[in-house]
Amino acid sequence: MSGLLDLLSSPMGKQLISGVASQTGQPENKTADVLSMAMPLLLGAMKKNVSSPKGAEGLMNALSSKHDGGLLDNLGGLFGGGVDQSVINDGAGILGHVFGGKQANVENALSQKSGLDAGTVAQILKIAAPLVMAYLGKQKAQSNVNDANGLNSLLGSMLGGQPEQNQSLITTLLDADGDGSVLDDVAGMVMGTSKKKSGLGGLLGGLFGK
Repeated sequence: MSGLLDLLSSPMGKQLISGVASQTGQPENKTADVLSMAMPLLLGAMKKNVSSPKGAEGLMNALSSKHDGGLLDNLGGLFGGGVDQSVINDGAGILGHVFGGKQANVENALSQKSGLDAGTVAQILKIAAPLVMAYLGKQKAQSNVNDANGLNSLLGSMLGGQPEQNQSLITTLLDADGDGSVLDDVAGMVMGTSKKKSGLGGLLGGLFGK
């Protein structure tokens, strides 16, 4: 089972980073920074959603139909003439579903840390979301996953490829006060304004190589 960071360091990941960078007109290193934090956050939020039967069913259906992984088979075509608006619209829908009302917080938090403006971060996220879903769809098919438990394990193993600092970062961001609410006070946590000083500055510093 390949973790997400393996994807980003693979030839496909490099193509993905350069494609997203050219689409948004941003340097590849900053684009890679945003993707390396945004993609695990997306998966982590999906893992939270799968804990409810309705969330699990919705994700299973999406991965069995539209998001079966086909998008990854032609990244050259995807980025060749600029990313198709339908893919970006799809990404916006995924983000709204996965992050809910916390989406702006996530964008602002990633903006603070990467130095890119929130609008650009939002653009990167809209392109990244369908690609994360496609990657998940491919892994689901390869692992023969067909129920919520399997999906939960699959997401866990994909996140398991993260270095320890990323793991703690995801856990902390996705449920800052342990109440089960997805991404609560993510902006406060990332920007260091949270009441809980849990060494997140150091974690984020490590994540972004600062």
